[in-house]
Amino acid sequence: MHHLARLFLLPDFFLDLYNMTKLSVNINKLATLRNARGHNNPDIFKAAADIERFGADGITVHPRPDERHIRYSDIAELKKIITTEFNIEGNPKEEKFVELVLSNKPDQVTLVPDSPGQITSNHGWDTYKEENFLRSIIKVFKDAGIRVSIFVDPDPVMIEGAAICGTDRIELYTENYAKMYANGARDNAIAPYINAANKANELSLGINAGHDLDLNNLAYFSKHIPGLLEVSIGHALICDAIYLGLENTVQMYKRQLII
Repeated sequence: MHHLARLFLLPDFFLDLYNMTKLSVNINKLATLRNARGHNNPDIFKAAADIERFGADGITVHPRPDERHIRYSDIAELKKIITTEFNIEGNPKEEKFVELVLSNKPDQVTLVPDSPGQITSNHGWDTYKEENFLRSIIKVFKDAGIRVSIFVDPDPVMIEGAAICGTDRIELYTENYAKMYANGARDNAIAPYINAANKANELSLGINAGHDLDLNNLAYFSKHIPGLLEVSIGHALICDAIYLGLENTVQMYKRQLII
């Protein structure tokens, strides 16, 4: 269970003494809440700026065609105010998504093989089956000066394919890890992710991770994944913030990443 006591903020210079994986906060759920009433409450632009101020290393959004949370029109405004790292996730088979990324040039684009009506991401790319497409679209984004990460399952074969496609990073899909960890099988849960990370490091691919990481399982994951650069967390963090407060929650997640 969560430790509910408030964790006091530490100065940045103190945190820099540690090897810390970056925390990018996905603000989709805040946008879902905003859209429920049709106004700008909560103000996701102010929230993004505050989340950075509270210690997050980046902001992630995942616009979908139905705009049920982040709207395409939000992206340009977010681009103006984000001072850390801006990461846009989405399916590059959607022409509008590609145009959105190229016109706003985030620090990173994360390519996810979602179908249009999908509730949430639930699998990685088949990097061999989709090799020609991924090679082409990755080059488009990299030529625009945007770092590219692609969503993959913890399968060394798919990671080898990712390297062939020319991506800068992979994002390990961590739902299976979270489920097994919750069932008490943490050693078995982490094993394929360690193997995947070792393969990525061997191929000089940067490593990100995300999906169902939370205050219960994040520290163990971070501790055991060699070369983990960044985690992207949204749903769990926003749910925790309802009880713990947003500033406190961002800080609590950050502390799970201290190695």
